[in-house]
Amino acid sequence: MLHVSWWKTALIWFAVLLSVVLAIPNLLSEDRLSSLPSWLAQRKVGLGLDLQGGSHIMLKIERGDVVRDRLETVVGDISARLRTVNIAYSGLTGTGQKIQLRINDPAQVQAAVNALKPITDAASGKLQAVLSQGDNGALTIDITNAGIDDALSGIMARSLKVIRNRVGQIDVGEAMIRRQGGERIAIQVPGLGDPQRLKALVNQQGSLSFRLVDPSMPVQDAINGRPPAGSEVLFSEDDPPVGYLVQRQPLLSNIDVADAVAVSNVENNAGTVSVRLTPEASGRFAQATAANLGKIIVVVLDGQVLSAASLKNAITTGEINLPGDFTAQGAQDLAVMLKSGPLSATLTTVEERTIKPGLGSETMRSGIIACVVAAIFVAVLMIGFYGLLGVAATATLIVNMIMVLAIMGLFGITLTLPGIAAIVLIIGIALDATVLIYERVREEEKTTHHLFDALRHGFNRAAATVADANLTVLIVAAILFYVSSGAVRGFAATLIVGVFTTFFTACFVTRSLIDAWISHRKPRSLLAGVRSGIFDGANIRFMGIRRYTFTISAALSLATLLAFATVGMHLGIDFTGGSILEVRAKQGVADPANIQQRLQDIIAGDVRVERLDDRLGAVIRVHAQEGGENAEQSAVTMVRDELGKDYDFSRVEVVGPAVSGEITRTASLAVLAALAAILVYIWLRFEWQFAVGAIVATLHDVILTLGLFVLTGMEFNMTGIAALLTIVGYSLNDTIVVYDRMRENLRRYSQMPLPILIDASINQTLSRTVLTSATTLLALFALYIFGGEVIRSFTFVLLFGVAVGTFSSIYIAAPVLIVFKLRPDKFQTGDENEGETGSDVQSGKPAV
Repeated sequence: MLHVSWWKTALIWFAVLLSVVLAIPNLLSEDRLSSLPSWLAQRKVGLGLDLQGGSHIMLKIERGDVVRDRLETVVGDISARLRTVNIAYSGLTGTGQKIQLRINDPAQVQAAVNALKPITDAASGKLQAVLSQGDNGALTIDITNAGIDDALSGIMARSLKVIRNRVGQIDVGEAMIRRQGGERIAIQVPGLGDPQRLKALVNQQGSLSFRLVDPSMPVQDAINGRPPAGSEVLFSEDDPPVGYLVQRQPLLSNIDVADAVAVSNVENNAGTVSVRLTPEASGRFAQATAANLGKIIVVVLDGQVLSAASLKNAITTGEINLPGDFTAQGAQDLAVMLKSGPLSATLTTVEERTIKPGLGSETMRSGIIACVVAAIFVAVLMIGFYGLLGVAATATLIVNMIMVLAIMGLFGITLTLPGIAAIVLIIGIALDATVLIYERVREEEKTTHHLFDALRHGFNRAAATVADANLTVLIVAAILFYVSSGAVRGFAATLIVGVFTTFFTACFVTRSLIDAWISHRKPRSLLAGVRSGIFDGANIRFMGIRRYTFTISAALSLATLLAFATVGMHLGIDFTGGSILEVRAKQGVADPANIQQRLQDIIAGDVRVERLDDRLGAVIRVHAQEGGENAEQSAVTMVRDELGKDYDFSRVEVVGPAVSGEITRTASLAVLAALAAILVYIWLRFEWQFAVGAIVATLHDVILTLGLFVLTGMEFNMTGIAALLTIVGYSLNDTIVVYDRMRENLRRYSQMPLPILIDASINQTLSRTVLTSATTLLALFALYIFGGEVIRSFTFVLLFGVAVGTFSSIYIAAPVLIVFKLRPDKFQTGDENEGETGSDVQSGKPAV
């Protein structure tokens, strides 16, 4: 037997049973979930927006606006404090974060410093401003970055509260609103297919006021000259706009609003907004309107005049119907904004990704079908090669998938479309681990001729290789998780979970299943019914052609680099900024030529239109606009206005220059960090020659994969980075398995020429390499065929990468050891095998 103690077996199957319980909610409908305990019902894996549809918006508080507002506030505070203590001053000006003034009487300088001390005092342990004295009564106040950060943090906290109130009051799915970094707010609303309403709701400041018109001078004179102190010129929303000279001091503002209610007219889809004032504001407004009968009062929303009317009667009821031409939805949104309060700052949309709910459901179905087909392909292959052991591997794979779902639900990890690709990849990695173990057990059984010893040694020795191989994937996935967001982060998180569950199920669940089978059936051999020994006895001289393969690979790599430098890649909006809009014709088929012509007249820069395979839809790519984030949003609005009557918008992605620049930097750092981390890890686990060989092979895979993007013209975006890093992890997985066998043989044979020993090591692991590549390629091929159009290019890159990674593990990583003259004597341990002639190694068989 495998001597798995009863308590270890109990823990293993308790973990499996717990995973089954936690995964059950994913198989139940919402009605059935309601009958489960709340702690269990909440463990259902959430779906990303790309699988259920919805809108993702990234908002940014402009630091420059905060600096400007803080400067104005401090200037006003200085003026007020000096007037309070009757200190005369002159030349009060501010630029950036610096304020300057001069105290007229030098004898009052110290009194002025004392009066302004509260402005510079530290708040929350941070110095807000620094005051310094100059000659002849000159004072300078520098607003510190810490002061700006405090102001920004306060604005962020208030903005988050207002946005949560606004989004929470509209009829949408459960929204996720969180702070991201120091200046950004991420909003995800499942099930919302129209982001325009969401953007209007969270971008609009919502500052309401009632003001009196200033009759002291004609408005045109105020526009041409200078308005009176205490007044300003505002314009209406009419076309052309009408100007009004209004008093700055409002009669009412948002703070006076107790409630706001929208009333809709079903017949004409119109709406009105009724505002109820606080008791204190009701009395004050009644007195103000009674005192200003006959004067004109205007309603101002975010600096624009909604309406103007003459005060004929005093308003004493405390309830006001806001005049204006509102739609039913517009009235509802305005009521929501008024109840939630105004935003403290203007928020800029820097990123937008929207998928129509119906399209997300179709993608989900395609992903599930692809996973099922991939599992069937792999199960048939494993059972065909390993018989009953293949059945055990299939059962372990099912347990692995259950544990992945359970852990994702337990930790609230969202399943995205790339996450489904990660699950398919996990199927391949899981079977790789099982094949590693089975093939090692086969070798041990041939050596020991004793089943129980073969099983024990095979599992123990293979476990270290499985750990090494999967740890490289874990390193890559962790780096990808750290630098990415959204759907790509979902891919990385799913892959991280899969690495842990794969190791557990392969090394413990499989062992426990085989232990139970042996205890029940008591077989004498595992080899009966196993057909995986295709390459047993193989003596392929891989290193004999290394010069040719190296030369061809080097030529292909140089050609790729040359093409990369001259032709370049088709970079997606993640790296360049811009917009992608997928449209579906409301009637008939999409007409790319007509769309192109219509948009070229209204959109600046390059616009490309491609028809989808079904001819009903098209993808519109709008080049990054000059003018920053607001220009990007304006371009998308113009596209919607132009095509809205003829097309539905099923997918919209907008990336501003700030986000695209960050993605470019983080993606570059991610690739470099992954290579550096793997270099260090392999160096520590093996020798430096192994580390160099692994990196050379990995660079080879990365360069050729980039060449695939150049050759095919596929769009290279953040999912391309995910594919690239996944290929790195998978290729290293394969390379480490070969390296592990080389290291083992290097310890056993001291006199063998390195090329022969490398050939033997590759031949010994060839069955595993072929089976693993076949299962992974089958799984990815199923995803490529059945996964849908959205993920097809991503899967195609992975298919290419797996093939190239398998090649490089044999023909690139191994020959590098010869180039750098790896010395076998470093691995000698002085065991009984030292000094053997190695004739068995030459035949590709382990020594007996």
